[in-house]
Amino acid sequence: MKVGTIEVQILNDGFWRSDGGAMFGVVPRVLWERKLPPDERNRVPLALRCLLIRAAGRTILVDTGIGSKLGPKELDIYGVERPVGLVGELARYAVTPDQIDIVVDTHLHFDHAGGNTTLRDGVAVPTFPNAEYWVQRREWEDAIHPNERTRATYRPENLEPIARSGQLRLFDGPAEIVPGVWWLMAPGHTPAHTCVLIESEGQSALFTVDVCPFVAHLERIAWVGAVDLEPLVAMETKRRIIADVLAHDRLVIFDHDPCVIAARLRGTTDRWTVEPVLLEEDRAAAARP
Repeated sequence: MKVGTIEVQILNDGFWRSDGGAMFGVVPRVLWERKLPPDERNRVPLALRCLLIRAAGRTILVDTGIGSKLGPKELDIYGVERPVGLVGELARYAVTPDQIDIVVDTHLHFDHAGGNTTLRDGVAVPTFPNAEYWVQRREWEDAIHPNERTRATYRPENLEPIARSGQLRLFDGPAEIVPGVWWLMAPGHTPAHTCVLIESEGQSALFTVDVCPFVAHLERIAWVGAVDLEPLVAMETKRRIIADVLAHDRLVIFDHDPCVIAARLRGTTDRWTVEPVLLEEDRAAAARP
């Protein structure tokens, strides 16, 4: 797809499953299961979307999915399905790992940064050997010094190899990645959580990442996950983003919704609706030979 003159491809590392209560927090199951029915283990499906952006002579990858390093037990716990994985998705667009110039880690949870590294002879090494890995400094510090709550999702094997290789680049706050592509602060899910905005020739798209992982989270300000470390901050971030999207008619790209890839908002900041414009079933049909 094109956003003005900027080429953007929405990739998917695959699907995994997370506890429904974790994704919807204090929202009663009788409400959220109408939007996303859980399986017999109370898990809901999540996509693992990433962005491939080619602009200003640079090839940029936003997030790296869950990756290929999980063992059999974790693959079962999380119900991971990766038909081709992120590297296979890149190959569909004739991009190899060594051609990635910049990896933007929106945050460092294992389902977003797991593909930062891959195993080679049993040792984790950077998947993208020629890339700079862009990370917010606060997010990096939180990830390498996790607490009892965050330890399970910040994994050293996704982080330490990119620091040892010298590919890590730390930032303090928002940045213009290339002209027309902005890396923005969107705290709440984690204190230094970020999203990515693409603007060109009057068109724009916003990869909201875990500000609103599912359509249901975008429909209701108060629906935030138990996985959000700062739920009240997450609500205010969501409120701000909804106002911005409505004001500029931005395309919203979802990272985890298993059915809706992208949508537009219609209405006002007092009352809005989410109108899907790209569905996972459309993408799957287009990928078939």
